[in-house]
Amino acid sequence: MAKAPLRNILIAHPEYILSPMLLVSVLGLWEAVVRVFDVPPFILPRFSAVAIALWDGLNSKLLARDGYWLHSGITLAEVLLGFVIGSVIGLLLGVIIAQSRLLEATIRPYVTAFQSLPKVAVAPIIVLWLGYDMSSKVIIVCLLTFFPLLVTSLAGFKSVDTDRIDLMRSLSASPWQIFWKVRFPSALPYIFAGLDIAIVFAVVGAIVGEFVGAQIGLGVLIMQMNASMDVAGSFSVFILLALLGIALSQILRVIERRVLFWAPSATAHNQTMNA
Repeated sequence: MAKAPLRNILIAHPEYILSPMLLVSVLGLWEAVVRVFDVPPFILPRFSAVAIALWDGLNSKLLARDGYWLHSGITLAEVLLGFVIGSVIGLLLGVIIAQSRLLEATIRPYVTAFQSLPKVAVAPIIVLWLGYDMSSKVIIVCLLTFFPLLVTSLAGFKSVDTDRIDLMRSLSASPWQIFWKVRFPSALPYIFAGLDIAIVFAVVGAIVGEFVGAQIGLGVLIMQMNASMDVAGSFSVFILLALLGIALSQILRVIERRVLFWAPSATAHNQTMNA
């Protein structure tokens, strides 16, 4: 009996099988190409060597500076702090700007101009101002994460059905009630799309900040490994960062399905899982 629900889930979501199969195929092809063409390890290491380096890094004490746990914890803290602060700022700006077309027309060009600045060029200045501690990396992450929330929240607030707003007004609803009952729920799918983009930018921002100036973190670990020509170790950290990004993105998707249970995609997914 237990096989039927599993079969239904796999039929509805074939990616649950195809995605692991694709990963195994790519990793196997990587290992085979390096072995067959005898690629030097300082150019492209075997995946088996990368896997060993990843295991050695994880099989260490929590506070060991040559292991991965301490560096991963610092980078994760920078990502989460910067993501939360930047997302809140972007969402608040989106709420404020969406209230007035004149305000949006006045402020948006400056926001776009600021976002157009390359963060790699701005990062050294931020590190110079705030130092090598975590605060400078958090600010860099904020700069990368607030803009997706600002843009998507504005798009969400503009997408509200005007008939629903007119209905609320006919019922003598206050502007605050209209915002919480109509505007904000309608914008939530856009906001979560912005969060999904922002969490990936947050990981990138933290590593960029650590490249520029830091004493600890996965970015520092990558630079140390590159300096010692430990390419397998660098690739193992890349895998760790990829897993971190996937995990954070999946957590957001779970939260999205919980919050947007009324959305068609979330409803279809829940029905499949409960079949």
